[in-house]
Amino acid sequence: MALRCAFLFPGQGSQATGMGEDIVEHDAQAKAMLEAASERTGIDFAALMFEENDDLAQTQYTQPAILLVSMMADRLLREATGIKPVLALGHSLGELSALASVGAMDPIDAVETVHLRGQAMAQACEGQDVGMLVSLGLDDATVETVCEEARAAGKQVWAVNYNADGQIVIAGIKPDLETLTGTLKSAGAKRAMLLNMSVASHCPLLESASQPLAQKLETVLKDDFEAPVISNVTAKPYQSRAEALELLPKQLVMPVLYKQSIAAIDDTVDCYIELGHGNVLKGLNRKATKKPHFNVSDMASLEATVNALQELEE
Repeated sequence: MALRCAFLFPGQGSQATGMGEDIVEHDAQAKAMLEAASERTGIDFAALMFEENDDLAQTQYTQPAILLVSMMADRLLREATGIKPVLALGHSLGELSALASVGAMDPIDAVETVHLRGQAMAQACEGQDVGMLVSLGLDDATVETVCEEARAAGKQVWAVNYNADGQIVIAGIKPDLETLTGTLKSAGAKRAMLLNMSVASHCPLLESASQPLAQKLETVLKDDFEAPVISNVTAKPYQSRAEALELLPKQLVMPVLYKQSIAAIDDTVDCYIELGHGNVLKGLNRKATKKPHFNVSDMASLEATVNALQELEE
């Protein structure tokens, strides 16, 4: 019986200097993808990803770099194993990686799209001191109440990333976020700290970014889904161009229901395979599932995952 694998794709925060370099050095098709992405966008991805620089922390560059490495890893795994996902799921921009994985977008079109997405997000936040803050150790309702009370007092803060039980990210105006630190700790948070983010993702501050993204998606999305994709907005599967066109612009201004998505699909899969740099999602999944979790981010992790999948099938 074939393994039922969910393909997972990381979002912003998973980036690091050197990401994808090992794959590009060992795989000619990955190098060709990097060159095609560079030509399409005008971004020198080799310099961006392999050399120390400040641009990799800027969302308009972070997003296409993360997606590009995910697509390299996706292709490597498929070539090595022939495996296909029963469904795909991404965290934030990773949802677009998931769409490219299942055939609903061309990989280079997807790189170009998330570059535009990042630019639109940066422009929406321009002139505002925005940021994101992570709360650790509090339940959802407590964090939501803290944010609601803060908004009632005129502050702009929203709970936006439901990553795992006890881990929620809040987005908004940075001075407003800073005022929450003491409140969250008084409520029992183990930690409450600002993240190194250049935008305030998945909240109403990004409303102006939705239209440019929607227009771009009209030109690149295909009605050709190999498997369902789980929506960050609804935590439910979709498998059509029309649904993607409706959901992805909403995703910019609505919370990422990541832990809810894992809970919804866990009974339908045998394992998870994270495709892209690092294993951030493995850490989030630790509390949510006991199913095996593998990752492909370089040649060594590819070999380890191929071997582990073979053992799992036996």
